[in-house]
Amino acid sequence: MLNTEQFAATNKANFEAMMGLTAKAFQGVEQLTALNLQVAKAGLDEAAETGRAALSAKDPQALLALQAVPLQAAAEKATAYGKQVYGIVAGIKADVEKLAAEQAAAAQSSFVALVESAGKNAPEGAVNGIALFKSSLATLNNAFDGLQKAGRQAAETAEANYAAVTGSVIKAAKTKRG
Repeated sequence: MLNTEQFAATNKANFEAMMGLTAKAFQGVEQLTALNLQVAKAGLDEAAETGRAALSAKDPQALLALQAVPLQAAAEKATAYGKQVYGIVAGIKADVEKLAAEQAAAAQSSFVALVESAGKNAPEGAVNGIALFKSSLATLNNAFDGLQKAGRQAAETAEANYAAVTGSVIKAAKTKRG
């Protein structure tokens, strides 16, 4: 069974883990905010530049030519922005997954220790039941690991598909420009 010191240590470790996760989440929010401010500032600068160029256009053809350039660059900028947001979110997700895995491992270890302790004090016929329980727990862990691997593979596939699509969009935009 857990004693008072173990209980306090577990609570302290959980608190520290949650504070670390909260700090990572705030760091991610700060990064997203900085990125969005940078994009907004760049957008305002580009709008001002485009406005000045439009006011200096000599004829309608020059005005139409000015409008095509920002539209073509928008695909590249949107792709770059999406990649940066994805990078920030993926970093936060990795930290959350790491913490969750650590917490799950610690909880499982504590639970197995509790079952072991209970098994030592159990009546004579309970040994088979405890062995069956441990076997079931191992099977559940294997199934959970399989689901995590499948989830990671799905995420990697989605990321690869996203990269392929954005690469095609950029290539198409460059082809239209050239």
